[in-house]
This record gives sequence, structure tokens and C-alpha cells, in this order.
Amino acid sequence: MPSNRFSPSRRALMVGAAALLAAPQAAFALNVDEARALIDRAIGEVNNTINSGQSETAMFGSFERIFQQYADVPTIARSALGPAARGAPDGQMRDFTRAFQGYISRKYGRRFREFIGGRIEVTDARPIKSYFEVISVAYLQGESPFDLRWHVSDKSGQNLFFNIIIEGVNMLASERTEIGSMLDREGGNIDGLIAKLQTI
Repeated sequence: MPSNRFSPSRRALMVGAAALLAAPQAAFALNVDEARALIDRAIGEVNNTINSGQSETAMFGSFERIFQQYADVPTIARSALGPAARGAPDGQMRDFTRAFQGYISRKYGRRFREFIGGRIEVTDARPIKSYFEVISVAYLQGESPFDLRWHVSDKSGQNLFFNIIIEGVNMLASERTEIGSMLDREGGNIDGLIAKLQTI
């Protein structure tokens, strides 16, 4: 009987301990300010790169580093590969992800090189379903400003962007189509696709 007298206190302690353990997880949940801050940092590095006077090769290297640091590359690569990713061995997926990372950095690096002499500025951010959209505007010399939208999530365990929409063109959707076409031309051979991506 004496032990029962203390059981409510024990239950209270257990509940309190559980709440304390759960609190840090809640504190680390992504919010709109963190999503905006992530893209602010990424854009700051993009702006520095496009106006650095670097050679094209050096600039592509900088863009790949930025992409690797701020983007959820494995998620983007898996989305681009589509259904073929489900049957690919882990080693092959790693090779594809590395090749895709270089390819996408060069492809979008060429697009960002058009911004030389200009700048990109974050203007707004908002929650959309399970992620956040950070809205920015690109100002190019001699052209009208246009819209860039960055989709940010913490599903990977880190705050990273997983999509960019440039003037209405959705990176995830367009790359899924492009990579799918390349894979078809390689007869469905992922190793052939990896080799091709390394040359583009």
C-alpha cells in the first residue's frame, strides 16, 4: 500500500520527462523565418559568385558547392530519376546523385551566369502544405525583373531547398522530364545515364 501513495508523483515525473524530451524536437521544427533565412544565405552566395569575376569553370564549382550545401540533393536526384530510382542499388544511386549534382550545378550555373551585373533579392516567404515557399526577384541589367521561388523543407533532417521555380518553370518537373528522356535514350541503363550526365 505505501508504494501506491507515491505512484501519482511517479506518473507526473514520467509525463514531465516525456515533455522535456519532446520539447527540443518541437523547437527545431522549420518555420517561415528559418526558411527565408536559409534562402537569404544561399542567394547571398549566389550573388557573390555571379559578380565575382571568376572564370566559367570556377563559377560552376562555386555553384556546385552552394547547391550541395543548401539543396536536398538526394531528394531532387531521386525525383528526377523517377520510377527507375526504386530499383537502383544504393551504390548506383550514390553515383547517379553525384553525377546529377554536377550536371544540375552546371546547367543552372549557366542560367545564373546571365545574372552577372544583376542581383537576386528575397521579397517574401509563406507556408504551403508541408513546406515553405520563399519568393525572390531577379534584377538583370536591361531586362524586366522576374520571379524565382524556392521550396524549403526539413524532411531530410536539415533545412534545405528541394525545388526552384524560375519564371514559372518548375525544376523538379522539368528535370524529371529531361532525365527521363535521357534514360530512354540510354535504353533504361542508369550507368549509361550517369556517364552521359558527366559530359554535359
